[in-house]
Amino acid sequence: MVFKNFEELIKKVQNSGSKKIAAVVAAQDEHTLQAVFKARKDNIAEPVLIGNKSKIKEILSNLKEDLDDSSIIDVEDDASAAAKAVELVNSNKADFIMKGKIQTADLLKAVVNKEHGLRTGKVMSHFVINEIPNYHKLIVTTDGGMMMYPNVDEKKQIIENAVNTLIDMGYEKPKVAVLAAVEKVNPKMPESVDAGLLKEMNQKGEIKNCIVEGPISYDLTMSKESAEIKGYSSPVVGDADVLIVPNITAGNILGKALVFSAGGKMAGFIVGAKVPIVLTSRGASAEEKYLSLVLSASAVK
Repeated sequence: MVFKNFEELIKKVQNSGSKKIAAVVAAQDEHTLQAVFKARKDNIAEPVLIGNKSKIKEILSNLKEDLDDSSIIDVEDDASAAAKAVELVNSNKADFIMKGKIQTADLLKAVVNKEHGLRTGKVMSHFVINEIPNYHKLIVTTDGGMMMYPNVDEKKQIIENAVNTLIDMGYEKPKVAVLAAVEKVNPKMPESVDAGLLKEMNQKGEIKNCIVEGPISYDLTMSKESAEIKGYSSPVVGDADVLIVPNITAGNILGKALVFSAGGKMAGFIVGAKVPIVLTSRGASAEEKYLSLVLSASAVK
């Protein structure tokens, strides 16, 4: 299964037959609650709201929304909210976590806690899926929000996180492009060296359940015509499911360019923990937060 757009993904989650439970940390945020209640109405996810109960109820009143008191958990501060969300996941009372009005570092501190956290031993990476007007299906970019300057082993794990997430969503053999400025390994360009090594690992069976191509430039990845002009042949050309960026700066720029200049829509979350963690920026629109809820619900095992 490959999704052409977010509408198809929404329908898949709605038809799954089970509504997931989202633990919303520091839920006293209007955009977050707008997204959460749209997801609730659309049969995507049921919320448990954790935070300042009086502020949450005030926002719900303004939004003309209502939720049973038992689904609103009052806590003293953000750290307690994050810890409570992790506790709910560990006790199988929540399927994934969503960030509200809390600093990312404060939420992740609870997630990576050695005694009670949600670590799996894998690298945690930021998985973003984009719908862009001139591409025939949804496409993933990773990692533009978590790993700053990953080495080749960390990039291997970033690929595995992305591939495993797509497989959980129903994909069979995702096509992965490891991006660089060139198509040949150049010792003076470390990202091209890493890309070549990652392709070798895939060919040797060390990276499974996908096709890895690299190094490959963005234009050849996205355009069969450009690849034909350059005489470059690969099953990934013009049909990539995943774009692996060299570092967080490249990923951040690419992700924002796709949204702000190319008219794209995006959704994202952290993968590599026990459950998805919706980690949009505090300035993200209600639509982006909603789509990230849909994405997380689709990836829950």
